[in-house]
Amino acid sequence: MIPWILLDSAPVPGNGGELRLYRRGDEFSIRIAGHGELMNSRIHGSEDALAEQTCARLVDRSEPRLLIGGLGMGFTLAAALQRIGDPARVVVAELVPAVVAWNRGPLGEHAGHPLQDPRVAVREGDVARILNTQQSAYDAILLDVDNGPEGLTRKENDWLYSMDGLSAAYAALRPRGVLAVWSAGPAPDFLQRLRKLGFEVEELRVRARGSKGSRHVIWFARRD
Repeated sequence: MIPWILLDSAPVPGNGGELRLYRRGDEFSIRIAGHGELMNSRIHGSEDALAEQTCARLVDRSEPRLLIGGLGMGFTLAAALQRIGDPARVVVAELVPAVVAWNRGPLGEHAGHPLQDPRVAVREGDVARILNTQQSAYDAILLDVDNGPEGLTRKENDWLYSMDGLSAAYAALRPRGVLAVWSAGPAPDFLQRLRKLGFEVEELRVRARGSKGSRHVIWFARRD
């Protein structure tokens, strides 16, 4: 068995622990110290589905504008770019600068170097700051932050999934815009919060890797 090699590490702002990038042959893994693996370059079926299913709900938008919270390994961004036209624009918010550097470096090839696409703008910082300053700006907001509503790494991320955070996302969406949220597992209380705010919600369960692997959850919440 080929051993894992630690390539780099970086702190998560706000006492969120330490992210570590590992490589084994042509496989990459990002882990959070003390909690295990967050993502793997061979397992991204649900991340792809997050973008694919969101874009399928935007077919009536001629120049869609998307906000992606959480760059990860770039697979959600890459899948979105494959399904939107040239006039589209995608803003990616990533809290950890090292994750952006990893995607521009060793991780880039696996997702097809999506950060090189001219339609993409990268914001290094908390996606919450963008949500708090935008009004009717996006046709879709895709959140893949800290394993979803039941987070692991950073207490501040809980705000995104609270009533206040979801209200900010609602306001940042254009009419009939879509808030898409990835989660490692079910969260009934979160689903109820979405509905309480007036979102029309669909819940989708998808495999992490094709027809195999654990089932992840994606909510598609359309602004009324």
